[in-house]
Amino acid sequence: MSERVLVVNSGSSSLKYQVIDAADGSALAVGLVERIGGAGGGRITHTVDGEAHRSDVDVPDHGAAMAAMTAAFAEHGPDLDAVGLVAVGHRVVQGGARFGHSVEIDDDALAIIEELSDLAPLHNPANAAGIRVAREQFPDLPHVAVFDTAFHLTMPEVAHTYAIDREVAKQHRIRRYGFHGTSHAYVSREAARMLGKAPEDVNLIVMHLGNGASACAVRGGISVDTSMGLTPLEGLVMGTRSGDIDPAVVFHLSRTAGMSTDEIDDLLNKRSGVLGLSGRQDMRDLVEAAQAGDEAASLALEIYCYRLRKYVGAYTAALGRVDAIVFTAGIGENSPEVRAGALAGLDVLGIELDDAANEARSREARDIATPGSRVRVLVVPTNEELEIARQSIEVIGG
Repeated sequence: MSERVLVVNSGSSSLKYQVIDAADGSALAVGLVERIGGAGGGRITHTVDGEAHRSDVDVPDHGAAMAAMTAAFAEHGPDLDAVGLVAVGHRVVQGGARFGHSVEIDDDALAIIEELSDLAPLHNPANAAGIRVAREQFPDLPHVAVFDTAFHLTMPEVAHTYAIDREVAKQHRIRRYGFHGTSHAYVSREAARMLGKAPEDVNLIVMHLGNGASACAVRGGISVDTSMGLTPLEGLVMGTRSGDIDPAVVFHLSRTAGMSTDEIDDLLNKRSGVLGLSGRQDMRDLVEAAQAGDEAASLALEIYCYRLRKYVGAYTAALGRVDAIVFTAGIGENSPEVRAGALAGLDVLGIELDDAANEARSREARDIATPGSRVRVLVVPTNEELEIARQSIEVIGG
């Protein structure tokens, strides 16, 4: 049986896609449709056999974006009718408490995804739009929803419950959901393989560090705590998000600065984090500026790494035993400065970083702890699309 899956990630203004062979992990084609609904028209980049084909396209909506995608396959390959697709896997950000695993999409599942839009208003409506047009485009294939939140639905009540009025929380579905679940699931399994153990035999702290960032405590292959909460705003300092903050800051800004709810939302999600602290969003620029003596950049980098260390300590306490700290995503995989800063002074926890191994540039999964370190330190490149493809195959019975 073929295990080739079309993986679709539909955003509000973009459509990312890949054809992935879940059996060997290879990508037969990768593409991106940008500026959906934009006044100036859109653009598609379709990469196959290492060659990128770019063109301007008119994409007023997701239906037009899906048509542009299929046209790119028809013109540049591979032939979707001949490639042996067995499913279409969709990334869906919010599954609420309804979906603790991936599901085959029918009308009822799609309705629930749309119903959960109040918990992810920037993501679920776009995810649902992509699902609708893909089901029309590929009516004979099963479609599978893979949820960012599903991996974290195993968190115990003590970890996912906020200390607010129980009836209010129940009525408005307020709890910690967590995100980046497909990445945490993939990386924790790969880390266990690197350690030569089954996932159920290892305890890990996984740090997914990109523009959005989250930490996850994984006990025996199961998420038992994670830093993001009801929304992706909670937790670590990020590119533009504040992470953990006193909720009363919202009230203070409303009362003293006259800021509206939308203005405060914009501040905390789009004008905070390292951007708000330093004027720089890209970690490479931040590190370069800090090394050049920029005081604001130095402080931003210190705050970023300090928050990481706090979560390592907290999750060490939550897990009791930690076999490895695992870094992944763009910053986690590529910034030795952040990895070093995140683990500085944690030798008391049995974490000893090998400086030379940490500084060495590589795209491969690797162990960067000293030989004598009780806790291993791993760098594991994430592959959320492959995880979606694999989970899609599992759902349809492959």
